[in-house]
Amino acid sequence: MNGLVIADAGAIFSLAITDNLEFLNQIFTEVKIPEAVWKEITLDQKTNFYTSIQAFFKSKVIQIQKFNQLSPLMDYGESEAVILYQELNADFLLIDDKKARKIAENLGVKCVGTLGVLSSAKDKGLLKNLKPVFEKLLANNRYYSLNLLNSLGSSLELHNEEKII
Repeated sequence: MNGLVIADAGAIFSLAITDNLEFLNQIFTEVKIPEAVWKEITLDQKTNFYTSIQAFFKSKVIQIQKFNQLSPLMDYGESEAVILYQELNADFLLIDDKKARKIAENLGVKCVGTLGVLSSAKDKGLLKNLKPVFEKLLANNRYYSLNLLNSLGSSLELHNEEKII
């Protein structure tokens, strides 16, 4: 994918839970987050992945310059991520939230999600098999469409009534 990516908290948590934060450095030229996302991802210091998140993102935090006019439309971290994307003329916004992603795309933002990063990592040979990663996401209550997971080749044995949105 290459280029500058601005990351939102949800995708950061998903990559941290699966021990795959380093893929961001291997897939993108540069990774940045807005201050609101930093506050969100470092709020709970008791999580198993707090240390890896803090170490990875500590030097990647940027304060937005503009007024956050998007906060009524999406959560504060997501809205700051979109604004930072615009301010830095970034190449990608790493975001998983469906509603926020739709709003960002309507603003001309090029979005990628956790599954896109993981799929790219597999394509680059950084990840052998997606299925164990997807299973870990589901086991940790990370919510993705089972149809999407299955279309990426995970072959998860889950029923339609267990579909995750």
